[in-house]
Amino acid sequence: MAKKTSLKAAPRARTGSGRLNQMRREGWLPSVIYGRGTENKNLKVDAKTFTELLAHSSSENILVNLDVEGEGTRLAFLQSVQHDPLSGAALHADFLAIDEKTEITAHIPAHLNGEPVGVKAGGVLEQYVHAIEITCLPNDLPETIEIDVTGLGEGASLHIGDVTYPSGVRPTHAAEVVIAHIGKTGAGASEAATA
Repeated sequence: MAKKTSLKAAPRARTGSGRLNQMRREGWLPSVIYGRGTENKNLKVDAKTFTELLAHSSSENILVNLDVEGEGTRLAFLQSVQHDPLSGAALHADFLAIDEKTEITAHIPAHLNGEPVGVKAGGVLEQYVHAIEITCLPNDLPETIEIDVTGLGEGASLHIGDVTYPSGVRPTHAAEVVIAHIGKTGAGASEAATA
């Protein structure tokens, strides 16, 4: 399950883009928290700490204990991050205020494990889906979805519905969506056509 990380935040006054850019130069990341039971609140978090948090996480869907200066700590889900298109640096973060009973939707990395039978026979493993959208309660949020592909033969496909998900986790996509496929190599395909 995903671990909760503490992140310090401070309220910020609603300001224009010039003030936000100055805030970024001072080492802050402008952010906002919203959600059921809370009013939208403009915050700022330490940019360096936030960047390290992203670097050590397998996805941008992170649970945090947001420690807001003067207001205490509350559970939040990192809903989205705006990145600079050139540098990739985080420009803004949106947090969703939640509690243990709030169902969340997240994109979790799909890791394919093992060497498929079809690859040993000369096929090629092609992965089409690299992150699976799921819904779950905060305590059930996985860091990754591990999928065993050793049994996949040549020409076989692995679908969303074929995966065993952790307890409390449900995929949002249709069961027929293909995650991976064992394709035939060019040589194997031409030999099959000749035969």
